[in-house]
Amino acid sequence: METILVISGFILLILGLAGCLLPVIPGPPLAYASLLALQLTDKQPFSMTFLLVWAGITVLVVLADLYIPILGTKKFGGTKWGIRGAAAGLVVGLFFPPWGIIAGPFLGAFAGELMNRQSGNKALRSAVGSFLGFVGGTVMKLGSCVIMGYYFVAAVI
Repeated sequence: METILVISGFILLILGLAGCLLPVIPGPPLAYASLLALQLTDKQPFSMTFLLVWAGITVLVVLADLYIPILGTKKFGGTKWGIRGAAAGLVVGLFFPPWGIIAGPFLGAFAGELMNRQSGNKALRSAVGSFLGFVGGTVMKLGSCVIMGYYFVAAVI
């Protein structure tokens, strides 16, 4: 049973890392599940505090990943229309994975700014902010999954 849990944890970790780059796969939750799988072994390498802290980090990373494209839109000069467009694009994009999750906030911010009668350049700048927010969220997810991967491998070795 130990071997099955370790192999399952390793597979979850690989899927979690892949999920950082493929928006259709929930990366950080799968990487966290790899730690839980390892915890179910007789070795129980992690403390309850460690697992609770990483559960919190995982939830924060997932929520921040949804919010950061909207924040990027705002930081690049997007108006309320662009911010609302990025949020709407994110929601609509969730139904069209994986590209909808990437393109939705970008197109939503762009369309929102155009509906607010902003120039094409300002609308594009707002949309670029949304895209850079997406990239930032991806880096954040990848970082958290790599750290969880480190703890997983260190516990196995």
